[in-house]
Amino acid sequence: MILAAGLGTRLKMLTHDKPKALVEVGGKTLLERNIEILVHHGFDTIIVNVHHFGDQVIHFIETHPFNAKIYISDERGLLMDTGGGIVQALPFFHDAQAVLIHNVDILSDMDLKDCYERFIASSDDAWLLTQDRQTSRKLLFDPNNQLVGWKNLNDGAFKWVDHPQECYKELAFSGMHIFKPTLFEEYVWQQYSIIDLYLQQAKHHQIKAVEITPSFWYDLGKAEDFEKINAFFS
Repeated sequence: MILAAGLGTRLKMLTHDKPKALVEVGGKTLLERNIEILVHHGFDTIIVNVHHFGDQVIHFIETHPFNAKIYISDERGLLMDTGGGIVQALPFFHDAQAVLIHNVDILSDMDLKDCYERFIASSDDAWLLTQDRQTSRKLLFDPNNQLVGWKNLNDGAFKWVDHPQECYKELAFSGMHIFKPTLFEEYVWQQYSIIDLYLQQAKHHQIKAVEITPSFWYDLGKAEDFEKINAFFS
């Protein structure tokens, strides 16, 4: 599933007349690049959620041939946030052993097929693909890589799975994660943050960090990053 419903407000003028998914880098939209990456790695069924300028995203998918079945999870009536969008899309996943979630503004050469297959072979309920890099918000994991909390470095706020921990490692979320569809089946359709859902589920399920080291990883989350990323893909 590609999360493509966000408002893209931090991209400023890049998204004043289009959704973030249709911002072009190196002559291709973020959405097109990510669909091509997923297809390259063997994913043949892809869900794309839409909200901001959702009609444009739907038209783009309908008018561009991709070597995959692509379905729309429609949030044009109400933006469901990163977790609520996944919960709304759960009916699409009833036959899936696992679901890979990929933010539309992330571009990398991560070996997604290998990671997906290793997750299926594991006994874990979710893998949060993480990195050791600078960011203002960090996920917190115990020595066994189990999720125990979240931290905002700017204001010092914490969220804990159970209780405050003294021994933990801080890792940055990559914008990609894999989970078993049954993990979220108890939730009703409403707005949720995916991080909040994982913190809740980590009380009773195996929510693990898997550190990744792709040769490139970009997050087009801010307008200031556009020139660098566009130059790389050009």
